[in-house]
Amino acid sequence: MSGLYSITTYLSRKIEKIFRKSLLFTVIFSFARFIENQWVNSYFKGLYPNEKFLSFFKKNKIVKNHIFHPIIIILTFSIFLILSLSPISFDLQISIAIAFISFIVGSVIIPKYFFKNYTKDSFIKFNPKDVYSIGFCLILIGVLFFFLSIASVGGVPLLKPSLRYGLKPILTMPVFLMIPGIGLIGSVYLDKFKRGILSRSQARFRFLVLVAFSGFFLFSLGYRTPIIASLLMMIIMGYYGKILAVWEVVIGAFAGVILIIGIGYFRSIEELTITSYTSPFYTLQSRADFTLNVLNLLNYISGNFGIKHGALTLSAIPSSSDLGPRMMIGQLIAWRTEVTVTPTLIGPMLVDFGKFGVAVGMGLLGFILGIGYKILQKTKDAFYIALYGLLLTYTILGVETGILDIQVIIYFFLGFFIYLANILKKTLQK
Repeated sequence: MSGLYSITTYLSRKIEKIFRKSLLFTVIFSFARFIENQWVNSYFKGLYPNEKFLSFFKKNKIVKNHIFHPIIIILTFSIFLILSLSPISFDLQISIAIAFISFIVGSVIIPKYFFKNYTKDSFIKFNPKDVYSIGFCLILIGVLFFFLSIASVGGVPLLKPSLRYGLKPILTMPVFLMIPGIGLIGSVYLDKFKRGILSRSQARFRFLVLVAFSGFFLFSLGYRTPIIASLLMMIIMGYYGKILAVWEVVIGAFAGVILIIGIGYFRSIEELTITSYTSPFYTLQSRADFTLNVLNLLNYISGNFGIKHGALTLSAIPSSSDLGPRMMIGQLIAWRTEVTVTPTLIGPMLVDFGKFGVAVGMGLLGFILGIGYKILQKTKDAFYIALYGLLLTYTILGVETGILDIQVIIYFFLGFFIYLANILKKTLQK
């Protein structure tokens, strides 16, 4: 595996070097540095509230240090359940209880037995130059496939929404690689901030530019979830990297919820699914209700040991199945196969391996996040902050959508491998 990493970093550095020497990138980076200097030295920047603003948030130790503890997944799932307009079956309640217990065991209890005698230097350290070059290349791939995507449908889906239905997943999926790409580059900026190379204002500005840059391309394709993913990941990184104040994270979270409600509300009015007299919260409630009704059906047909035995998850691999995983969900509950259906975080586990799959799957997911969180707390390393932020972000979003996209599954596989390598590092050295 180290050989693959060496090849990847070698090629990434070569590609980055070639593009950095081009006139286009020289102009872009020169302009970006000019804007950054204007931002840092701006008079109006001084009018923005400092860290002491709403300082009462910092008095709470959980809010100050542990907002994004893995247990936030349980909280998010619980809120999702509360939003539903219809009650769930007793059997599904058992499945959810199994999921919650397994996740808590995996994320809170088991990690306590790891890294007891580890110091900060005991963990694997990644070269920031390698991390930056990989992130740079991921963004390049994302931009390249963005133009291929809009060329394939003959326009920009944001300007003509009907074009979105013509987008091909094989072309759009690589676009989403810019999300981990900006995370990796952001981790390098965070590392420079920690070492005093960048000021806090410079780091904040660069984080803002990365979010705006990725948001432009993702929003142009007409997608909302990837935009939320990039924003949430950078917020988590800014929170643990001390780039964002606690009050900014809290207020930002409330603003994000309001934004999601607002977008869903006005989009529903445009699509004539609701009227202007309907409560804005109804869009969230109806969405939660719809998804949990799907989960009820999946729980009913899956039993204790499931019905697909891994076929649903494997269908996420391109060309392995005529139907993607969410289309397969639609087929299972006797709906149209040409539509995608979100099955929640535990839906795929139920379909593949039933309640047994939920117990194992949620325990493993909790373990990955729990170990990642413990490494983050022990090292404060920018790379591990970015990795944890990426995995936690997709788990939070997966509460509704499920973790079924092949690139997201790969993120979790790579994260698990890196965490496992850290666990085994001292053992192998003995």
